[in-house]
Amino acid sequence: MNESRFGKSVIITGAANGIGRILARRYAESGAKVILADTDGPRGEDNVRTIREAGGEALFVRTDMSRPEEIVRLIDQAAEAYGPIGSLINNAGVSVWKTPYELSVEEWDHVLHTNLRGTFLCAREAAKRMRVSGGGSIVNIASTRSMMSEPSSEAYAASKGGIAALTHALAVSFGRDRIRVNCISPGWIETGEYEALRQADHDQHPAGRVGTPDDIVRACFYLTDPANDFVTGTDLVIDGGMTRKMIYEE
Repeated sequence: MNESRFGKSVIITGAANGIGRILARRYAESGAKVILADTDGPRGEDNVRTIREAGGEALFVRTDMSRPEEIVRLIDQAAEAYGPIGSLINNAGVSVWKTPYELSVEEWDHVLHTNLRGTFLCAREAAKRMRVSGGGSIVNIASTRSMMSEPSSEAYAASKGGIAALTHALAVSFGRDRIRVNCISPGWIETGEYEALRQADHDQHPAGRVGTPDDIVRACFYLTDPANDFVTGTDLVIDGGMTRKMIYEE
């Protein structure tokens, strides 16, 4: 793999922790110039140091996705640092787990503004740059929680469902500018101590195991590869088959 596979630079939001942290490292390892965005400055800068020590090129831009002006600044700094933007991965997200009886309007707005509005604004600002440089790829990270739920997940589920719908709308709107927009809906992706998982955790997945961040990396590699220019507007579910499994209480 090399930089040209992904086209120019790659912006990854939510890149200080979890899936985003691994995404940034893998893209840098592949030869891409990576712009990391997150509110967690210390962890973001630490990830940049790790990438640079391994010989990669990376820049951290502290960004709160709920603040439109910071999104504009992120895209501007990315373009100034590395030129044309090839790919954007909208991975940043927050959640509030409260019963709908107790969830405040402020908490609801924070989740929706960060996850859904932030994804839209980041895609729009990146697309403004992409359309004058020959196109690009946008990948939005949604969730299987847009299709199935646990109690007290209303704000998060609504934001992720919105991201899935936003994806196909943007794919149609941006298509004429050669910008592809796709979505990934992860299921259980373990970002902590994988070895601490129980066998029962793995066995409940038809695929026989819990997912890892590298499962999402491989999907992002596929969707951001310019060779896959016939793939747009799709929602790629990566959940080990869990959303297709019927579950009955015994």
